[in-house]
Amino acid sequence: MIKDITIGQYFPGNSLVHKLDPRAKLVLTFVYILLIFLCKNFVSLGILVAYLLVSVLLSRISVRMILKSLKPIVILVCITSVLQIFYNSDGTVLWELGKFKLTTGGVFMALFTTVRIIALVTASALLTYTTSPTLLTDAIERLFSPLKRVHINVHSIAMMMTIALRFIPTLIDEVDKIMSAQKARGADLDTGGIVQRGKALIPVFVPLFVSAFTRAYDLAFAMECRCYRGGEGRTRLRVMRLRARDYIVFLVTAVCVAGIAVANRLLPAVI
Repeated sequence: MIKDITIGQYFPGNSLVHKLDPRAKLVLTFVYILLIFLCKNFVSLGILVAYLLVSVLLSRISVRMILKSLKPIVILVCITSVLQIFYNSDGTVLWELGKFKLTTGGVFMALFTTVRIIALVTASALLTYTTSPTLLTDAIERLFSPLKRVHINVHSIAMMMTIALRFIPTLIDEVDKIMSAQKARGADLDTGGIVQRGKALIPVFVPLFVSAFTRAYDLAFAMECRCYRGGEGRTRLRVMRLRARDYIVFLVTAVCVAGIAVANRLLPAVI
């Protein structure tokens, strides 16, 4: 399960999604996440799902990798779906046992919520899959550059966010190695109750924290040796410019937003 967490990884490619301006991808991702929570029926949600499927196909990221990114949230999706099924009592009763009722409204709500969560995770993962950490740092800094007028160090914030995102795969690999080493020494990490499993993870977290601090110190030392002094006076090898393909994607997104607005207004809501 640890190896299935792929968020933060970058897969180089030459697809249309890879070539999009990183600022455009950041803005589109935030807009997409906002639209997920504004959808009120299956038609508007279907528009977003179709938009996401086209994006995945254009990115040329394998379906296997997309499904792999969804494995860690399977338990969350199952729990949320079960709660939604029995929380919503609207519609026709399909099954009843005491106080528990299974209704069509609950089934629709569970399906709606499941699709929402899957779309949210997939869209977020697609951003990191197709954008390198360097470009992501530059995009965050450029988008939040107006905050410099109020004396906020945008460069440092963007650098910290990107480093944290970049080290997620590294820490995941480190956890897997430590757990394998502990199991080789006879540690039992897979059986027992919650309390026993929690105690068994202590020998994993201690060396993980030590390793994380060591990596942070080595990174800071390496940056200092390269005379890194923040964003003041720094130049960039690549100058970001919005191109025709970026404006086309913005136009397509605007059409989808209009379609979602019409669907929400004219069709009955699920939630």
